[in-house]
Amino acid sequence: MYEFSAQAEITADAATAWAVVADVNGWPAWDPHEQAARLDGPFEAGTTGWSKPHGGPATDWTITDVVPLRSWASECGLPGGKIAGTNTFEPRGDGKIRCVKTVRVYGPLAPLFRFYFGRRMRADMLKTFTALEREAARRHAA
Repeated sequence: MYEFSAQAEITADAATAWAVVADVNGWPAWDPHEQAARLDGPFEAGTTGWSKPHGGPATDWTITDVVPLRSWASECGLPGGKIAGTNTFEPRGDGKIRCVKTVRVYGPLAPLFRFYFGRRMRADMLKTFTALEREAARRHAA
């Protein structure tokens, strides 16, 4: 197993930031990591989705857990393994949110992620947090 994570503190209204995150079909409009995305039902455990990151392969995934306004998790299959991601949003009480994304890669492709994809994916996570802050501010002002 290989695990990596990234975290950042953003300024955002928690409800607005959560609405941005839960709007999977809208991810490509604000997230520089996502070229295309869709959710095949409500934003809840058991719902499947699909996304295509810029420069990466398209992936089918399943939401495995949702705690509204706080966290969501998903996983997708890999040959002989899987990738599981957890996203947490911890309101700090001062208009700030601590965002953390943790990715765990299981199976024979874990070393490939450690040496090739991990660093790039972590950098993309930080860009996504910055973009989330901008999009939440835009939607909150609207």
